Formats: sequence, C-alpha cells, structure tokens
Amino acid sequence: MSNEILIHAERGVMTITLNRLDRKNSITLAMYSAMADAMAAADADPAIRVVVVQGHETVFSAGNDIGDFLNRPPGGMDSPAFRFLRGLPAFSKPLLAAVCGPAVGIGTTMLFHCDLVYAGDNAAFSMPFVNLGLCPEAASSLLVPQMLGYHRAAEALLLGEPFMAEAALEVGLVNRVVPPTEANAVAQAIAHKLAAKPIAALVATKRLMKQGQQQRVLQQMADEGTVFSRLLVEPAAREAFNAFMEKRKPDFSKLQGGTT
Repeated sequence: MSNEILIHAERGVMTITLNRLDRKNSITLAMYSAMADAMAAADADPAIRVVVVQGHETVFSAGNDIGDFLNRPPGGMDSPAFRFLRGLPAFSKPLLAAVCGPAVGIGTTMLFHCDLVYAGDNAAFSMPFVNLGLCPEAASSLLVPQMLGYHRAAEALLLGEPFMAEAALEVGLVNRVVPPTEANAVAQAIAHKLAAKPIAALVATKRLMKQGQQQRVLQQMADEGTVFSRLLVEPAAREAFNAFMEKRKPDFSKLQGGTT
C-alpha cells in the first residue's frame, strides 16, 4: 500500500495524492487509513497550513474498491472509512482538491467538504449509491441539496448519473474548470498562495463560515452510517455488488420494498 497514497509536504502545503491508477484510484481501507492519518497530522502540525487532495489527470477516484469493501466492510464509526469521513468537516485549515476524470461516490462527496475545488474539463462527478442498493454518505444527503437545490440533488442522488465539470461549476461545487493537465498545478498554486497568508486568520475565517454547521454535518454522517450499514447487508446491495463483480446488469425486479 506504501505507494497508493503519496504524501508530500512543501512550503506549508501537504499534498495527498491518490496513486492507484491500475484500479482507477479506487480506495481501500488501508488508503482511507493513510488519508485519515495524514489529515490528522496536517491539522496538528503548525508547519502545515493547507492540504490538497489530488489524483491523476485522467482519473480522480472510482470510489470504493468493491472487492476490498466486500471483504472488509466498514465495521462501525471507528472504521478507517468513517474516520476519514469524520475528519473532513473537522479539518480546521484550508482543504483543496484537484479533480480530473471520474470522481465516483466518495470521490464526489468528499468535495462538498473542501474549501476550493479545481476541475479538469474531463471531470465527471457521480454519486451512484442508490444504484448499489445503498444510501449517501459523507453527509451528502444534507450538503448536496444545500448546494445544488433539492431537484438537482434528487437527480444526482436518486438517479446516480454523472454530471460534468461545467455543471459542477454552475452549481458552485468547483471554483474553476481548466485543462486536465493544468488542474493539479492550479490547485498547487492556489494552495501556496493561501499558505503565505496568516494561518490564524485563515482558520478563524473558515470556522466562522462553517459555524453552526459542523455538528449537523457530523450527526447527518452518523445517521447515514446507521442506514448505510443496514442496507449493506440487505438483498439489493448484495445483488448490486454481485452484478458488479460478475460484470452484468443488476436485477432488482424480484426484491420486496422496505423501509429504512
């Protein structure tokens, strides 16, 4: 796992790079753990003023590694995946992302916790949780309607279909759309510009902008986690994951309805 998450710190900026191109930067529990540890270390280190999360110019992340996820499903709120999720709203310093190509599931939902996002014009954002028999995570059931408005959020979360960089720019999910070969460099330039500013003022300004929201976000994450864990062992999710592994279309037609 040592090279699947790359951590680099320079001039006050920590860069976390998803580096698993052979699997489209799909995220394993070990990768979640590495990212959670890196963000916690960055928040505690006075030498780090800004964090940037980035992928490759062709892909940001395909979301969870399905095989790893099935073999080692999240074991509660202390699991590496939930620890990473909780660390996003708790992170006190500026958090940036550079996103190119597919950004699936957590690859999109983590961006709602970032302060600035720069996208390549090839970026494709999707949150296909329902298609996997699951519910949203990362407090996206709260944050997506807040940013996109209810009807666009319903389209994104209920249908789970991708929306492209220009649409993300229109609704405010990204700050700028650039050629894919420039996205990481643009995010780095902005990060170093921020790192040159007084850190106390940056932290205070971020805290004031998010004041009153953090507890609600954490509660939403906990509520989503409870439902997510229950849905994960139900027939719809099993059918969706089996279909994915068998490279076929899932068939939900014989499943009974239920409540969550």
